[in-house]
Amino acid sequence: MYDEQQWILNRIRLTPQKEALVEIETGRSWTYNQLGKEISKWRQILYAHDILAGDRVCIISENNIDTFAILFACGLQGAIFVPFNWRLGKKEISVLASDCKPKLCIYEESFEDIACNLSVAYTWKLGDKLADEHTLPGINISWQAADPWLIIYTGGTTGHPKGAVLSFDSVNWNAMNTIISWSLSSEDCTINYMPLFHTGGINALAIPLLMAGGKVIIGRKFDAETAVRALDEYRSTISLFVPTMYQEIVQTSYFSQSKFPTVKVFLSGGAPCPKTIYGHFQKRGLSFKEGYGLTEAGPNNFYIDPLEALRKCGAVGKSMQFNQVRIVKEDGTLCKYEEIGELQLRGRHLFKEYWQNEQATQDTFDGEWFKTGDLAKMDREEDVFIVGRKKDIIISGGENIYPQEIEQCISKHPNVKETAVVGTEDGYWGEVVTAFIVCEKMIEDFEAEIRASCLEHLGKFKIPKKIYFLSELPKTTVGKIDKLKLKQLVTNK
Repeated sequence: MYDEQQWILNRIRLTPQKEALVEIETGRSWTYNQLGKEISKWRQILYAHDILAGDRVCIISENNIDTFAILFACGLQGAIFVPFNWRLGKKEISVLASDCKPKLCIYEESFEDIACNLSVAYTWKLGDKLADEHTLPGINISWQAADPWLIIYTGGTTGHPKGAVLSFDSVNWNAMNTIISWSLSSEDCTINYMPLFHTGGINALAIPLLMAGGKVIIGRKFDAETAVRALDEYRSTISLFVPTMYQEIVQTSYFSQSKFPTVKVFLSGGAPCPKTIYGHFQKRGLSFKEGYGLTEAGPNNFYIDPLEALRKCGAVGKSMQFNQVRIVKEDGTLCKYEEIGELQLRGRHLFKEYWQNEQATQDTFDGEWFKTGDLAKMDREEDVFIVGRKKDIIISGGENIYPQEIEQCISKHPNVKETAVVGTEDGYWGEVVTAFIVCEKMIEDFEAEIRASCLEHLGKFKIPKKIYFLSELPKTTVGKIDKLKLKQLVTNK
């Protein structure tokens, strides 16, 4: 018997009057007791629609606090919660629905046209009320720790997204590991603009803080000035933003003025963070560090002290208390210190499987070890540095070149707002280093200046042979730079 999914009910019992969730835009807020009542309401709705253990319940909605009540209601019913990426088009969402076959689709009014055209048995609009309440049966605890609680579709840039199945174990062990390893408590508060269809929005800080009895402040649409003011207004102690958000945050007038007295640390995740961002926080004397995570593993895997993070710019730290890491060469042997290899992870926080994709699941595991596809190295103090994606390696004239190293070098220039480096086809070299740059302002002979700057720090074979200046870099629906589209820009020229 397994009843750990009931921890939210125990949390409600322990701190009923403590504030749990707040919406920035509307000011709507729930105490833990009110959260419990909302969970009960959503259990009523699930029961009324004959949602049984294992049935999928999808949601199409922008960020709101209702999402958490639905998530917990699904967990208590044994149903599988599936948040769809609302930024996708109608056909793309239809593909996801065809893959996981939800029985019930919950939607926000603005997505009614999409929701009502999906092949689902039932739909339910947020804000509607049940005509009649039902007497709920007792909470079912007959399922196992390995049974699924969520399916989160990965935001890949190639092929169809895969549904990563997160079990009760996956979610709960990530939360417990994060609370202990990051020293979270009921006094902590986070500002969360990360999308709730993404593991960063649900599992990075929100679920761990709710488990610990903390406070989660939900932002609907990211606005840098609003977000940075919210840090002080709500007395945030720890918050996670992606690098593109930080690019805007550090430019706000409020960022340059506030001392952020309650913030213990600013976290960056989702993509490699430019060193210039570190510089902005270092100048202000603010704690800043970079994390590493992915949908299939937590997402939380490492801890690094903020002071160490500034000393070792780019390090993600050491493995957390209840998970393990290793770095493996192509031949399967373990890397020595400073050698680059594939990062692999092990722990009870790992995902269960890819939904109805046994081959993809098998391909991504080596026994109990999850093969991340990311390249990393470990220094002699056993701190891990992420070097890049295996698939992003540029092989030019027989040399392996890591784009992230070049991106970090280019981003040091004060006139570079954003940059990305990819390999593009070349008849002689096989591939050549190609850089895309968004400038603060156009400068004469800036291309030559960038190459000269790179040559001071990098070997000649790593210097970009092609440089393109863009007004903005294309992004995926989860805010990551879309390198496939960048390659296509060159191919289509």
